[in-house]
Amino acid sequence: MSTSTAPSPRASLAPSVRRPWALWGLATLAVAVLLSPMVYLGVRVAEVTSEELAVILFQSRAAEFAANTIVLGVSVSLTALFAGVGIAVGIDRYRSRLRRVLLVIASLPLAIPSYLAAYGWLVIAPQLNGFVPSYLLLTGVTVPYVVLPVAARLRGLGGSHEMVARTLGRTPVSGFVETVWPQIRSSALAGALLVFLYTISDFGLVAMMRFHTLTWGVNAAYSASFNRSQAAVLALLVVLLAVIAVVGERNLRGHYSRPSANAPHRPALGRLVSGATGGLFWLPVVGGVVIPFVGLISRLAQAETLRAIDWPRLMEATGWTIAVALLAAVSATLIALPIAALASRLRIRATRTLESFGYLSHALPGIVVGLSLVFLSLRVVPALYQTLAILVFGYTVLFASKALGTTRAALDGVPVTLTMVARSLGETPWGVWRRVTLPLALPSIAIGALLVMVSTMKELPATLILRPTGVNTLATELWSRTVALEFGAAAPYAAILVVVAAIPAMFLGAVRSERGEMR
Repeated sequence: MSTSTAPSPRASLAPSVRRPWALWGLATLAVAVLLSPMVYLGVRVAEVTSEELAVILFQSRAAEFAANTIVLGVSVSLTALFAGVGIAVGIDRYRSRLRRVLLVIASLPLAIPSYLAAYGWLVIAPQLNGFVPSYLLLTGVTVPYVVLPVAARLRGLGGSHEMVARTLGRTPVSGFVETVWPQIRSSALAGALLVFLYTISDFGLVAMMRFHTLTWGVNAAYSASFNRSQAAVLALLVVLLAVIAVVGERNLRGHYSRPSANAPHRPALGRLVSGATGGLFWLPVVGGVVIPFVGLISRLAQAETLRAIDWPRLMEATGWTIAVALLAAVSATLIALPIAALASRLRIRATRTLESFGYLSHALPGIVVGLSLVFLSLRVVPALYQTLAILVFGYTVLFASKALGTTRAALDGVPVTLTMVARSLGETPWGVWRRVTLPLALPSIAIGALLVMVSTMKELPATLILRPTGVNTLATELWSRTVALEFGAAAPYAAILVVVAAIPAMFLGAVRSERGEMR
């Protein structure tokens, strides 16, 4: 009696995925392109002599800039960690159908660029400057980075263990720390890491608040005296802080704790804790969204502001903002595509490592990317210096990771059986990709492109450094007028920036809602 064994899907696909040398080459080239600013920055710093390095580190203001950056980053990330966890817990325990609405409201500060929040506050209180306002505003606009992942994790947890702890005499706080915190720690620390990276790489807000951090020092060294050595060393210090933060977060995260079984009821918070979480909920919304908008609207409502609007310049800046955002979305998606395709097609350690390298550019601050690409273009391809191509390339390096994640998930979601059927009908691997895989994955790939568009529209430091002469975006126009204390002239650019950035964000929300309902 003979038996036959049906081939497994993996075995059936083996001939087509055994040696995808072309895909390997494209993915490796894409990663090399994304990491080129980091590599070149290291080469540039290596050219600095020990005497020059000692002068930069110990006889300039580098130590002051580094200390300010570390204090600001640690303060903002710790405050956002505690406030974000408190807000997420308060929303999770709020026994009402309005919890989803509250979560949307809590995420609103993410839609406001930090420098736009600073602009709104400076309109109302022009005397603001220094550490305290920088700390408070950056905390307000970054708290959602902790709220959203913690709230998502809490939805998958039950309350049985916490209820047992309460029956054994634990207070609400101690019961939460002993039973719930170990299960949400990884999400909370991941959010705090994003807050820290955002804070140390921020330039617009600290520049407007005249608080001197490393990013401010990099820009000053570059624009004032074009001191390449000092700018490169300060930029590398920013990258070093980012790497230390990533390693530290991984060590603090610990092992993943599986969620406990869902319980029908979770213990209610005490009145004092409920009042505290309610206050925490509204502070970032009011400070990061409401008051900046009040300042913006107050300027727009003034008659002299409306009469002084330079409509041709405003429309030109709007056009450039939309144009570079579209180009960056296409470029970032195309460069992320081979990396995602290889990681989805060959799930081995080498491809996972290559994919991880593709995400490293996300840790590079915009000012570091801008500075590196200026050096790179002048040394290697001088014809590209201050061209639209190098500006779009800078956006690609900064935001390709946003397209990479969604593209990888989209390709993983294509059913293997469909590609197998197409191959059995005589299609080539390229034909399967073009006629089956790409059409099915395209909606999710478009989500990644929208994310890149929104991020590009709000990006400031790299744009200030890399933009060609005569190319002004809404962000650069807003910044240049605000630092000159021309708040009335800056108001129209701020208003249009909010509207233009909100359009792809609304499409993004609509697509995600539709896909969520389909699921």
